[in-house]
Amino acid sequence: MQKESKQKRIDRTGIIFSKLVEEFPDAHCALNYNSPLELLIATILSAQCTDKNVNRVTRNLFLKYRCARDYAESSLEELSEDIRSIGLYRAKAKNIRLACQSLLENHDGQVPASMKSLIELAGVGRKTANVVLGNIFGINEGVVVDTHVGRIVQLLGLTTEDNPVKIERDLIALVPEVDRTMFSHVLIEHGRKTCVANRPRCQACVVSENCFYYLRQKK
Repeated sequence: MQKESKQKRIDRTGIIFSKLVEEFPDAHCALNYNSPLELLIATILSAQCTDKNVNRVTRNLFLKYRCARDYAESSLEELSEDIRSIGLYRAKAKNIRLACQSLLENHDGQVPASMKSLIELAGVGRKTANVVLGNIFGINEGVVVDTHVGRIVQLLGLTTEDNPVKIERDLIALVPEVDRTMFSHVLIEHGRKTCVANRPRCQACVVSENCFYYLRQKK
């Protein structure tokens, strides 16, 4: 990575964000949900799975399971079968059931609005917690680091880390709190439509001149 002061990196991050918001003004969470619980469940299911496939499964799942108690008291075999087309479905069914049991025991069946409480739930790490906090409660405590975000911020030269927790730490230092949820949304859209894995469309990229990967290719 080129030598760059922290302030210059902050400034460059701001420019990148502004350009991507202009490019993708309607960027939003691609998972379908109508409640905090539905978003929590959908995000747990989304690990190593496409949002499209998750939405296909939750269309019927959310009609059958209406509240935390429905999941908590379900048969693990039946719940597993209901999400069978999702990768790692057995482990995810177990985590969803345990998480909802914890919601009943510790939070009156409601999804809590704090990082500490969310990451105590089975199957919930910082990524899932950040998705719920940012999109449901408007709490931008951290940055959602999925595969798109992690890959793109490395190409942009905003981090040299590979671990999602360490990547998030670097991004928190660069992105104002108010912008963190939208920052992830526009990067994810950018990753799907322009900065595609293994075949980035640099000539069509609005932030190419602010991207270390592109500038290196020009040399």
